[in-house]
Parts: sequence; structure tokens; C-alpha cells
Amino acid sequence: MAPMVTSASTAPVRFRKMHGLGNDFVIIDARAGVDQVTPALAQALGDRHRGVGFDQLAVIHADPSADARLTFWNADGSLSAACGNATRCIARLLMEESGAERLRLRTDFDVLIAEEAGNGLTRVNMGRPALDWADVPLAEPHDTVALPLPGAPGALSMGNPHCVFFVSDAEGADIAAQGAEYETHPLFPERTNVEMVQVLAPDRLRLRIWERGVGITLASGSCACAALVAAARKGLAERVATIVVDGGELHGAWRDDGVWLTGPTQKVFEAEISAEFGL
Repeated sequence: MAPMVTSASTAPVRFRKMHGLGNDFVIIDARAGVDQVTPALAQALGDRHRGVGFDQLAVIHADPSADARLTFWNADGSLSAACGNATRCIARLLMEESGAERLRLRTDFDVLIAEEAGNGLTRVNMGRPALDWADVPLAEPHDTVALPLPGAPGALSMGNPHCVFFVSDAEGADIAAQGAEYETHPLFPERTNVEMVQVLAPDRLRLRIWERGVGITLASGSCACAALVAAARKGLAERVATIVVDGGELHGAWRDDGVWLTGPTQKVFEAEISAEFGL
């Protein structure tokens, strides 16, 4: 993958569009130049009617002690420290570019290990979940296995906050209303992702997703990891499971070294942002 942003501020900014199970991304490679992304640009590009449209925008930077450094922007122009499916998409690009089968990718959350998994799949270790209330973070001390909210959801951080509800029927859950309500609940000072999880079997979970700064999404890597961890902590599921999201299936494994996430990725197109767009 050739670097796609030059150091000249007037040069066109090229990007790739990719997705992992419908969780879609604009990816800008800034390794050879200047990161020109601002909150306003991220928000404008994320507009599905007047921009390109994405769940997250990911920027690739050079890093002296890792294979690359990644920055993630939500569609509302806010930053996110972690994005599992975008990390897998970028890992695939960089492994194809270099021929490597294993990468170290620095994010604002941690240095993540990504690997070629065969059969068109890419896996990434999303790191160890943060389980203490102060690390989620919550506004006040609470047991993160069961919060004092209706439904006693679990809470944790996978580099971003998660509030995980367990329901009897994920298909019938009102993820739009509850997601919007709990994303901005006062218990979560940095807002939160919201998950509705139905346990289909000890090794199979059905997950509906409301992403912080985005809304309803077809898939989310960090949300899938959070669902697995929260289910295992409550004794509802095993630490290795298939997570069925609206866009397909991901495989999660909560191990001693972190939560491993495996799934497919797909390239969609390459393009450049026109000067008329007003970068």
C-alpha cells in the first residue's frame, strides 16, 4: 500500500474505503506526510449524504517502535482510542504491503498485535479489558459486573467505555432508544458504547450495537470484545465464543494476554478528496 498523503498541504488527500462485516471505515495513510485530519474534516467526511460516510475514520502514521501508529475518529468528529475492525482492516493492508504475517500497531489505547489468520481472516489482540470503575471510566464507584441501572448491565473499557445489557431477545431490543439514552448517561463522563446481548449458547452470543459518536452499527470489534468479557464475567458464557452481529460473525477469545478478535475484511474502493470539498 503506497502512502496516500503528501507533505504538501495543497496535494489531494487519497483514501481507501474498507469494512469489516459492514462496520465501515475511511482509511488515510499519512506515513509519508502530514496528518491533515481535523474534527471538522472527520465530521464532514463522515456525512453519508454530503461526504463519504463511515463509522470511523482511521489515519495511519509512521511509528519508530511499531509497524504503524493508528488514530481513530468517529463520525461525529470525536476521537476514539480503539477500533477493532478498523485495526483488522489496516493490518490486512499493511501485511499485504510488507509480506509480514504479524504486526505491532500502536493505538491511543495500547500497542496491539495483529496476525494473518488464514482463509481471508485477520485477527488482532485488542488488549486486556479494564474492569475497575475508574478505568472505564464511571463517574462514581460501582461494581462493574452489575451497574445500578435497569437490567444491571456490565461495564468495562476496551480502550473505550462499554455498557453491556443482557436481554432475552436481541432482535426485539430497542437499541436505538436505549443506545441514545445510555450513551450520554451521567454515570459515563466520557459517554459510552451500548451493547444489547442475547446469550444463544455458552459459546455463541447475539449482539446489537450502539457506538458512541456514531449510532447503530452493523458490527464493532471493541463492542464484540466487550460483550464477550461482560458475558464471561457474569457467568453467562465461556471466554471463547462466536459473536453474531448485524453484519455477520466475529470470533472472540478472552485469553490471559488480552481479547483476540478474528473476522473478515473487505476492500471497497480508493479515491481522493476533491479540492472543492474544502479540506
